[in-house]
Order: sequence, then structure tokens, then C-alpha cells
Amino acid sequence: MISLNYRDSRPIYEQIKDGLRKLIVTGALAVDDKLPSVRALATQLSINPNTIQRAYNELESEGYIYSVPGKGSFAAGNTGADQARRKELEDKVRELLAELRYLGVSDEELRALVTEREESDT
Repeated sequence: MISLNYRDSRPIYEQIKDGLRKLIVTGALAVDDKLPSVRALATQLSINPNTIQRAYNELESEGYIYSVPGKGSFAAGNTGADQARRKELEDKVRELLAELRYLGVSDEELRALVTEREESDT
């Protein structure tokens, strides 16, 4: 389900958040699917439950999951979270493009890079 990389510079809660977000966005977790309890996931990953709770809280504030008191947390439907995430990712792409241009990568090379990725997806 989720794997942690302790050599990753990102905090553990962000890795968990990104892993769950990916499962939701790709459809591995369908709308209204129940997420593991905080305690169960903490035990599975051998980490502090507070770390899981922080990831769940942030995913809920971003609209990817919702909580039902006494029942647990569930994957949310498309509630606008996709638009916010899309803008965030587009901003990251713009930053990367600016850095690549600074490093001398031409527009043609950038197009080839995007085309190469799109072709490997199909």
C-alpha cells in the first residue's frame, strides 16, 4: 500500500500523505473506500500514530478524504481538491522548466522530453 523511504528528505507524514493521495487519484482507493485506521496504519508502518493522524488531517483539509466520527476516514470524491493539486503541480513544473532553461536545455529538448513521457504512457 504505502512504502516509506527513510533516506527521503521529505518528512514521513508527507510521504504517507503523498502515498495515500496517489492511491486516491489513481483510483486504487475508490470514492467512499475506508482508509485503514490511524492505529492500524501506524502499526503496519511501525511509526507513531500521531504521524498518521497529521497526514490524515492534511488530506482532509485538502479535500482528498473525509472523516465520519466513530466510523473512520474515507476517500472523498472529486471535491475541488484536484484543481488545487493541479495548480500546485503546474507551479512545480514551471519552476522545473525555468531551471532547465537556465541550465541550457532548449525548448525543443523540453518538448521531446514531454513527448517521450507521453508516448511511454500509452
